[in-house]
Amino acid sequence: MTDREEAIEFNLLSEEEFFIKLVDLYGDMVKRVAFTYVRDMKMAEDIVQDVFIKCYNNIATFQGKSSYKTWIYRITINHCKDVMRKRFFLNFHPFKEEQLLPTFETPESILLKKDNHTLVTKTLLELPKKYREVLYLYYYEELKITEISEVTQLNAETVKTRLRRGKLLLKAEIERRDGHL
Repeated sequence: MTDREEAIEFNLLSEEEFFIKLVDLYGDMVKRVAFTYVRDMKMAEDIVQDVFIKCYNNIATFQGKSSYKTWIYRITINHCKDVMRKRFFLNFHPFKEEQLLPTFETPESILLKKDNHTLVTKTLLELPKKYREVLYLYYYEELKITEISEVTQLNAETVKTRLRRGKLLLKAEIERRDGHL
């Protein structure tokens, strides 16, 4: 659905239906983003509630220059940063092994993929924040460069540079830890 189609559809809904639809469409996304920041599922769920309360209270400030998705991403990231500041979180906490278990056909492939995924994820989470954030949004949330630019309030060239440098840094760190890529 295009941003225009989304706006038209949302305009036809009552206020209550509109917010129910926002939560249905973007609730899981908000939880995933929040979890990547705080590494605590209960806290991530609290952030989801806070984000949608902020959306409700600030809907009048939505100017329609971007999609609702981008607007909610921005609110989510800002709120996560506020939570982290308040709780003195300086770095991500690593994923728990059971959260990283991919599902594949054979036990051998499960072990190989798990090891690689765990290594990449742990290494990504230890990168400097400016690289970690854009790499996460690009590869895990599958946002486009322009969307990352809107969400992070960086220009597109800066996003591209951080992606390139972040990938190089990630590759170098993985090679250092694992001896190969």
